[in-house]
Amino acid sequence: MTTANQITIFRMLLVPFFVVEVLYYVKTGYEAHRVAALLTFAVAAICDGVDGYIARRYNQWSELGTILDPLADKLLLVSGVVLLSFDHGTMLSQIPYWLTGTIIGRDLIVLIGLVVIRLTVGKVKIRPHFIGKIATVLQMVTVLWLLLKWDTGVGEYWAFGLSLGAAVCTGISSLLYVRDGMRQLSASPSSLPGSPPNNAE
Repeated sequence: MTTANQITIFRMLLVPFFVVEVLYYVKTGYEAHRVAALLTFAVAAICDGVDGYIARRYNQWSELGTILDPLADKLLLVSGVVLLSFDHGTMLSQIPYWLTGTIIGRDLIVLIGLVVIRLTVGKVKIRPHFIGKIATVLQMVTVLWLLLKWDTGVGEYWAFGLSLGAAVCTGISSLLYVRDGMRQLSASPSSLPGSPPNNAE
């Protein structure tokens, strides 16, 4: 249990608190809940960079970290995006459905691909792409922008631009993951043509 992994677990524990604070704000309208949700999301987003830096700087890479780090990202981002996809009236603005669909769709494609590669090849090699990191940052900034209520006036165009940029980068990263998955499957001996097993129908 390295320091980097401890920070990652801390990020995961912040997610339920963030969700609860957003729900309380929408129900009661108390600004304290919105500020708490905003600060919680911001701290979790900052810790995302901190644990990565610690892992690289102090050579704390681990198999557990490669699983927990992206999982913590997904829990935080999907929670924020889904919560803000609902109509909360004048409390909070909505994230466009097409952005929500793109993010969830990408995650489902990656998850299904991981399962298929694991069952077929036996080992999965995940190579993060820079465009994927940009997508993650844009998604986080979009959620923070709406929580800050900066999406009025000129800020509305910024909110749309951030959402569009996040959707485009997310879509591109999903295509890159599909390409990488196809290469792993093609390189596997099990993908080579041959005779079917004797018990095959």
